[in-house]
Amino acid sequence: MVISLGILMIGIMLSSIVIFSLMKFFHKFWWVPMRIAYVMRSQGIRGPPHSFIHGNKNEISIMRSRSMNLPMDISHHIFPRIQPHFDSWFQLYGKNFVYWVGPQAELVVTEPEFLKECMSNREISMGILDIDPISLKIIGGGGIVLSEGDKWANQRKIANHAFHAERLKNMVPVMIESVAIMLKRWQDAGDKEVDVLDEFRILSSDVISRTAFGSSYEEGKQVFQLLRDLFVLVGKNFYKTQLPGLGKVFKSKEDVESDKMEATIRDQIMQIITSKEKTLVSGEEDKSSDDYLGLLLKAYHDEMDGSSYKLSIQDIIDDCKTIHFAAHQTTTLLLSWATLLLGVHTDWQEKARDEVQEVFGDDQQNLTSEGISKLKIMGMIINETLRLYPPGVFVHRKVWRQTKVGNYVLPANIKLHIPVLALHHDPKIWGEDAHLFKPERFSEGISKATNNNPGAFLPFGYGPRYCVGSNFVMNEAKITLSMILRRYRFAQSPNYVHSPVQEVMLQPKFGVKIMIQPL
Repeated sequence: MVISLGILMIGIMLSSIVIFSLMKFFHKFWWVPMRIAYVMRSQGIRGPPHSFIHGNKNEISIMRSRSMNLPMDISHHIFPRIQPHFDSWFQLYGKNFVYWVGPQAELVVTEPEFLKECMSNREISMGILDIDPISLKIIGGGGIVLSEGDKWANQRKIANHAFHAERLKNMVPVMIESVAIMLKRWQDAGDKEVDVLDEFRILSSDVISRTAFGSSYEEGKQVFQLLRDLFVLVGKNFYKTQLPGLGKVFKSKEDVESDKMEATIRDQIMQIITSKEKTLVSGEEDKSSDDYLGLLLKAYHDEMDGSSYKLSIQDIIDDCKTIHFAAHQTTTLLLSWATLLLGVHTDWQEKARDEVQEVFGDDQQNLTSEGISKLKIMGMIINETLRLYPPGVFVHRKVWRQTKVGNYVLPANIKLHIPVLALHHDPKIWGEDAHLFKPERFSEGISKATNNNPGAFLPFGYGPRYCVGSNFVMNEAKITLSMILRRYRFAQSPNYVHSPVQEVMLQPKFGVKIMIQPL
């Protein structure tokens, strides 16, 4: 009798667990999407129908696979190729619509006034995201991207301190030296083909290692490679649906592989941190404490005045991962696309070369921070590159609680999706020639180019979480292009295959092959 009662109780408990799990599952995958769809539809915002469990992931995957699998002619009209689903849905549902990544609702906003209201709402602009597990391994939960409150304020203060104008000025000689090392590899006699994507990966890795961490590319190359491998995994799994809880019980091959990568990255960064601490303690390098890692370690040891949050070692590791990844990827892609554009549009290449010669002359010693700020044509070219080929094609913010924005009420747990690529290629903003490379758009500055529309040009995000390293990236890009232009003419290689793809960031699938010719 006692045994029978025990079995009955176990059965009741198991049944309760199953019923609770099913209720939780249907609440997340059916009830919440239906409620959000109703709320948005009642305000006049529609979108593609929500499919149970998958949302719109399957149709997105099919449309993207069809559009991005084949190379294209040399054209900068890439929006329909990279985001064919958005291209279609804009025509069907207008400037603002809701679509579904699994059960997650994403509100896409491009209508200027509504976008301006969203961007000026501090609660949204400061919002953080819940991101997928593999992406979390790239940037870490303790880094500046996902932190908030006092912790975020302290991390942002450190980052601002590490990359402010005077420190950027002091980084110029290191950037010049790293570019010189790259150009030395190009010195073989005669014309030759170079895949600049590979070259710029090494360059940007070396620059960020030396300027932010006091190390070198050789010391950090495994970190960069593993972060890139994780990055590729994110791209492959971006539109896959994983049922809640299953990832904790049944690990996929990608989960196991990414766990190993994450552990190795942590070990490698810890070695860099340990080495830096020894340098700080011994006083071997007076300026060692001035770089980003040095400032993070000062905060960890509570030496920063006015700090209201003391960083942990895990926070430092996550911030290191974020800077390694973000600065490396952004600079690599900007330089790669800019070189391609100048290799195709050789008239602008000559204009940029003439400007570099006028500002700096023939002496490399003349490459200074003051001179870099005078490169107006170069700045126009870089801005136009970032417009046509922004490294990040969207900006996300999570609306954690019901929020009124303009005439709309946004329900809790909806994501705000600002489609950067769509805005950068919108003919209604930039004109019918929006897909053409025309740096002269920026001849009177960004505000004039966008007709005072702050949401039209967002290569580095916006608001308080605007990319802290944007000026660092711009300086490195100007120095690198200036030094290349002074030594080489270059053109698109006959072997170059134009195949832009989105693997989280906007990538040239087969690299960027150019032909270089010494001047």
